[in-house]
Amino acid sequence: MTVTVAGGADTRALGARLAKVLRAGDLLVLSGGLGAGKTTLTQGIGVGLGVRGAVTSPTFVIARVHPSEVGGPALVHVDAYRLGGSADVTAEIDGLDLEASLDESVTVVEWGEGMVEDLTEDRLEVAIDRDHADADPLAASAGDFAGDEVRTIRVSGIGARWAGADLDGLAG
Repeated sequence: MTVTVAGGADTRALGARLAKVLRAGDLLVLSGGLGAGKTTLTQGIGVGLGVRGAVTSPTFVIARVHPSEVGGPALVHVDAYRLGGSADVTAEIDGLDLEASLDESVTVVEWGEGMVEDLTEDRLEVAIDRDHADADPLAASAGDFAGDEVRTIRVSGIGARWAGADLDGLAG
């Protein structure tokens, strides 16, 4: 499924719709450049799941757990951007002990491409691409998510969990 969104509000709305098809045990691997909207999408997922606390980038803490306020699964939000500094990325991922909460949580890993796929056979891969032609020239940095900047978001289901899943309904 591929959808085009125009800004942060649309990206959060897509995340909230995506949350409706998620369940405990689901792993989402988010990829995209700095400022693409990975955390913004995760904020929408958090709203859709009804989790506690503001969903912010866990870049410096690496991982945050947001418990459900509505009896659903918790959201485990991981930012793997700072990982991979050692020769053994697998050991760094193992050190986060994501397997301990994987079955009872929805786990979202930003920058996890090539690092976390071995956690489970089933996952959603979400690629977010910025349309730089629409970039705000007044933005302070490439990391700014300017108001109505266009993004293309591709969601691909991997494994038996997602075989035959109708993800096209997410386009809204």
